[in-house]
Amino acid sequence: MNSDNKITDMHLDVLKEVGNIGAAHAATSLSQLLNRKIDMHVPNVKLVSFDEMFDLAGGAETIVAGIFLRIEGDLSGSMFFVLPVESANHFIRRLIEDETFDFASPNLLEIGVSAMQELGNILSGSYLSALSDFTGLKIYPTVPSLSVDMVGAIVSFGLIEISHYSDEVIVIDTQIREEGEEGISSVNGHFFLLPDPPSYVTIFRSLGVM
Repeated sequence: MNSDNKITDMHLDVLKEVGNIGAAHAATSLSQLLNRKIDMHVPNVKLVSFDEMFDLAGGAETIVAGIFLRIEGDLSGSMFFVLPVESANHFIRRLIEDETFDFASPNLLEIGVSAMQELGNILSGSYLSALSDFTGLKIYPTVPSLSVDMVGAIVSFGLIEISHYSDEVIVIDTQIREEGEEGISSVNGHFFLLPDPPSYVTIFRSLGVM
């Protein structure tokens, strides 16, 4: 990343604060949707290399459920939300009330795909809404698309544009904690935020941390 776009610890702290506000909004929406208590928080935001990003998701060949969307408006870029397949199955089974649903099934139910896209919509929309509120920028997510594949295959095409300028990605760790009759369960997912290069300056100038 060139020096004009250098991300500091202060930048990451601000993004973590924004992330936790977005996570609180997403938890409220998910609690209503699942009819059970959901807590979410962002324990960490960090800048990592492409290889480290793949390692965080379990390795480039690990099969995950990945939600992809583009960011448009005053900012532009790509955003991915990556969740282990078993965790994705767990949430979708709750949403559609079908314990047999499995993303590994060759006959994937359309209702499950739609539910996963809605989950991605809630999570990414909450984060981007919080970022918009903080910065005063107009930020619009595109309709999310779902892929169940190796994390390397899902994320790679999003790296094509940014790789010309940088070899680093902003990772927003997200912990989702669910309370139900079976007790408390917790899963970890990751947002991979890849602003197009000019948008780095736009984000942090708007946050007052240039």
